[in-house]
Order: sequence, then structure tokens, then C-alpha cells
Amino acid sequence: MSGGVYGGDEVGALVFDLGSYSVRTGFAGEDCPKADFPTALGMMLEREDGTTPMDVDGLERVGMESGHVGARRSYHIGVNALHVAREGMEVTSPLKNGMIEDWDCFQAILDHTYKRNIKSEPDLHPVLMSEAPWNARGKRERLTELMFEHYNIPAFFLCKSAVLTAFANGRSTALVLDSGATHTTAIPVHDGYVLQQGIVKSPLAGDFITMQCREMFQEMNIEIVPPYMIASKDAVREGSQPSWKKKEKLPQVTRSWHNHMCNEVIQDFQASVLQVSDSSYDDQVAAQMPTVHYEFPNGYNCDFGPERFKIPEGLFDPSHVRGLTGNTMLGVSHVVTTSVGMCDIDIRPGLYGSVMLAGGNTLLPSFTDRINRELSQKTPPSMRLKLISNTSSAERRFSSWIGGSILASLGTFQQMWISKQEYEEGGKQCVDRKCP
Repeated sequence: MSGGVYGGDEVGALVFDLGSYSVRTGFAGEDCPKADFPTALGMMLEREDGTTPMDVDGLERVGMESGHVGARRSYHIGVNALHVAREGMEVTSPLKNGMIEDWDCFQAILDHTYKRNIKSEPDLHPVLMSEAPWNARGKRERLTELMFEHYNIPAFFLCKSAVLTAFANGRSTALVLDSGATHTTAIPVHDGYVLQQGIVKSPLAGDFITMQCREMFQEMNIEIVPPYMIASKDAVREGSQPSWKKKEKLPQVTRSWHNHMCNEVIQDFQASVLQVSDSSYDDQVAAQMPTVHYEFPNGYNCDFGPERFKIPEGLFDPSHVRGLTGNTMLGVSHVVTTSVGMCDIDIRPGLYGSVMLAGGNTLLPSFTDRINRELSQKTPPSMRLKLISNTSSAERRFSSWIGGSILASLGTFQQMWISKQEYEEGGKQCVDRKCP
């Protein structure tokens, strides 16, 4: 029986898009997600009597064994909950390499979404979920089982994030360049299918830029003080040492939580200061570029000049990266050309003709101009290069969610769902048959 029981407008399907950095979720047919919150969440272990055990590391292993009595996990999800300094709260993420690793954490995120953001019962809405193009078969089946058995949803569909990005831009064939938190990938999509043999991944991405910023601050002796530690601060002259007072009676926070708060400061710096240089980095040219003034939470402020261009340069030219000698990592434009080169020669013109940008790093100023210039030099003369990048930052950040929103609200898509009945007849294996 086909899953075409869902008449177009009666039932609002939900779209979940899980990234390494944030989770986007909302109703199909809308133009932007209802909720967008960090994938990282705060986890605490509580004893049955409600007290928090101090030895989190020791207990975490014990708590993971199912049926262990003595400690239960509690989660703090969303920006506000995560920002409260709590004793013994570890920051963790359900994803590893873009795939779900910690299923308890993942369930906590779904529970939170239904309760806080959607404010509706799971059994009322079909769910379309994005997945990493390299997701493992076992994980897909486990996810299908979880959604039907635990959440009792009426219908389900799993779709590769790159395919959704292509749909969001009105194409079924494209080369999607996605540069997110943990990695930069080039994923060829042909007629709505991901070509697995052409996927090229590089670890040079958002987290790597954050790490480079951290090293630069250490060299410049700039101390990163997250806002939660600061009680008050005085105005300081540029470049002079900050004077600030530390809050009294701060709880004993874990290292992972403190690091997370420091990273937020660094990420704000990245978004405010960094810029990609138009052509390959040159010290003399960079020295003439205008500087940008930035003030840190503790009051320290100074102008950043060449550093603004030097740090993101690592994305394009890995030879600029300190501490990586003789590295074989690929820069952004190399990732694209390598990926196209691994595909069938007949479809290469179609891929070069629609190279799509997605992910948070592509929002760095001048990123699009630079990649356009580099690819123009590397594209064979017989090919026509066309770069597709949305001008609005929301559309580029949420591109795979928007693609899911379009797809799940199409009338022609309604028979594609895996219905509850099909799941009961065919078991969790039906996801491999129905969701390419």
C-alpha cells in the first residue's frame, strides 16, 4: 500500500535538520525553521536522591551501562539553559563525524523540540529528517525504529542533507560545497541522488578556524574570559591591560563547559572580525587593508589587521596553517575539483554548472568571491562554471532545512513517505529501500 494517506494540507509535516553546530527544526511549507539551537547540550548526572555526584568521569561510564541504578542523566538544552554555570555539568554532543553516536542525547534533543518548540504530540506529524551523506546503514535503521516505536509518528522519510540543499536552490543536479563546524565537504548530487564515490571531505572547517584563533590569542597574550566570570569591568585604553573583577562564589564548572563558553567568545570574534582575502594571502597587501576594532568581554580591545585575513586563509591554502608541515589536506577549491574529477565525465558539466555553497563558514565576507576566482582558474576551458550562493545568510545557513521544508510540502512527495503501516509490515529495513 502506498503511503499516500496524508492529504497535502491537513497534516503539517515536521522537518529536522541536525548539524554538528546547531539543530534546525520546524514545519514543512514555512520559509525558515521555528527553532535553531546548539547541538551541544549540558549533561549532568544526578543520584536518585537528587544530588550531583562529583566524580563525573567515573560515573559517566557507569551511567552508560543500561539499567544502572544510582545515577540518572539530566540534560540542559538550548542557549539559555546551556549558559547557566552549574557544578559538574559536562558539555557533550550526540553527533560524531555528522552521525548520531549518543542516542540518549539525541532523544533528549527530540523530546526538548517536541515539548518546547513544536508544542505538539509526536504522533500527529510525519517527520522528514536530514542525514549525513555518509550515514551508516545500521544508524539509519535504528533511527527509523526509534521514530516509529518510541515517538509513534505516522510517517517518516530520511534524506541526505546535500540533496536538500540542491532542492532548496531549485536544482536536482549540483555540486554542494558544505563548510560547517567539523568539516568541509564537496558532495556531487545527480538527479536527486548523492554520488557516494565523489564525496570529498576535509577537516579544515569552523572548529579548525576557532583553534587557529585560540593559538593566535595565546601568541598575542590575549586572555579569553567568558562573560560568566565577569562581575564588572572598567573602560580601558586600546591595547592596555584590561581591569575587571571576577564574580564571587562561582560554582565549580567542568573544563568542557568552560571551553564551550570560551569558544562562544572566539566564534563571536570570528563572525565580527575575520575576512577572506580576494586573492591568495600576501603580507604586504594584508598590511594595507583596513583594520577592524574588537572588544573582548573583559574590556580588552584592540585593532586587528593582517590577522583577519591570515586565519581564514587556511581554508583555501593549507600551507599557511601553522603546525601542519607537509600536510596533505585539501583547500576548499581543491575539494571541489577533486570531487568533480571523481565523477563520470558525462555529468561533470552539470556539476560545474551549479556549484552551491552551504554552511556557516561560507558566510565569511568575500568567501564567495575568492572561491569563484579560484575555481575559474581551475575549471577546464570547455566547462561553464556557475556558482550558486544565496545572498541572505539565513538561506545559506538553513539551506538543507529549507530544502526539506519544500520537499515535504510537495503534493508529489506524499506517496514517498514510509507510512506506519509499511514499517509494521516491512520492519526497519524499509528505510534502505524507500530512502536512497
